[in-house]
Amino acid sequence: MKYLITGLTGFAGPHLARELLDAGHEVAGLIRGSNGREDDIRDVLDDDHFRKIEWIYGDLKDLDSMDRLFVQQRFDGVYHLAAQSHPPTSFSHPIGTFADNVMGSIHLIESLRKHQKECRFMFCSTSEVYGDTCKDLGVLSETSPLLPSNPYGNSKAAVDFFVQERCKNKFLDGYITRAFSHTGPRRGRRFSISSDAYQLARMKIGLEKNSVLRVGNLQTKRVVIDVRDCVHAYVLLMDKATSGEAYNVGGSDVHPMQYYTDLLIEVSGLTGVTQEVDSALYRPIDIQVQIPDTTKLRTATGWEPRISLEQAMQDLFDYWVRKLTP
Repeated sequence: MKYLITGLTGFAGPHLARELLDAGHEVAGLIRGSNGREDDIRDVLDDDHFRKIEWIYGDLKDLDSMDRLFVQQRFDGVYHLAAQSHPPTSFSHPIGTFADNVMGSIHLIESLRKHQKECRFMFCSTSEVYGDTCKDLGVLSETSPLLPSNPYGNSKAAVDFFVQERCKNKFLDGYITRAFSHTGPRRGRRFSISSDAYQLARMKIGLEKNSVLRVGNLQTKRVVIDVRDCVHAYVLLMDKATSGEAYNVGGSDVHPMQYYTDLLIEVSGLTGVTQEVDSALYRPIDIQVQIPDTTKLRTATGWEPRISLEQAMQDLFDYWVRKLTP
């Protein structure tokens, strides 16, 4: 099988590529520019994996570019991961967030409809589409109302609904994944948990002499899994998902964000680390708790998380130590 991954140079993309390549599939990655940025994913992919990837240059926001892609290339499936995925950025740049996430996605889907209607499509939505409803509902299922709390969640909800409509009316063969919090190697340092790992790694290797860890809101609660478990669910669903359906992807153990920060400090082996709330990291509009019901995913695929939270934190910390070491 040959699969296209949008957003391959992001966080989850390289991990998804590795799983597909290890299963014997062909992988192509869509990238906007030819300036060599694709080499950045070598921080999590070895050369044997990297050289097997076919790189295709094109822009999701350019419909003609997408039409040319699907006329010239044939795919068995598309994993659409590309997005502006940072909620705080979506508040400061809502127009750019919608241009990237909504129009880019619609161009991709429309080109598939016109040129490769039989190609299977995965839209990577997000738990952010549920907004802050979990504090009232207890657990979030795929039928819970979509009431986003930020422009990022709104942009994803718009495409989430669009994919459902396209599939229902037989214009697309696709499914939706709503991933809850996940972390691991290559997670950007602007995101919670990875921000802690990045700062602790700087302390560990002596780039930062101060032992003050800058943190945001550590009272909100999240269920966190490893990114490699997350993309494993994506792969299983490519064969097992029902067209037009959404699937929550996440773990089952909920903890305050303080728990993950403390675990990272323990993993780092550092002592004497103090924590200080930084207003730049504190989200004034935040989601208090997110707990997914993943029964639908588990029933359809048999999926279970395989990587412990402790291992995920260790691998994330080690990633930053390697990346920052001169």
